[in-house]
Amino acid sequence: MRRCVAASRKAVLFGLVFSGIVGAGTAQAGEAAWTAPKCGAEPQAPAVKAGTVAQYNESVDRVTAYEKAARVYNACVAAQANREETAISQDASARIAHVHAGSAAVQSHIAASFQTLSANLAAAGRKLGHH
Repeated sequence: MRRCVAASRKAVLFGLVFSGIVGAGTAQAGEAAWTAPKCGAEPQAPAVKAGTVAQYNESVDRVTAYEKAARVYNACVAAQANREETAISQDASARIAHVHAGSAAVQSHIAASFQTLSANLAAAGRKLGHH
């Protein structure tokens, strides 16, 4: 019976954790779901049979084995996602820096033009003011 209570508690907690993980990253319409091919195939949840005590005990063992495999798979997927997200972020930062540099150059050029124009207008105004 103790095995039953522990297994039930573990299954409920495990189900809550995995349902949160699955719901966290839904793909937008028209997009294919992201996968981590280097991690292999996602482990499949076993069927739980409880017709007899022996079937139940076998189910507990299969669920425990699935939990271990799923945790390893999830860790691999999380690591792969982190690597890809970091690469995307670094690429985006480089692209943003390029755009920012171009924008800053235009702003600098315009500021220099206004400064030159203001100086020229001031000089012309002084010249015309003496006549």
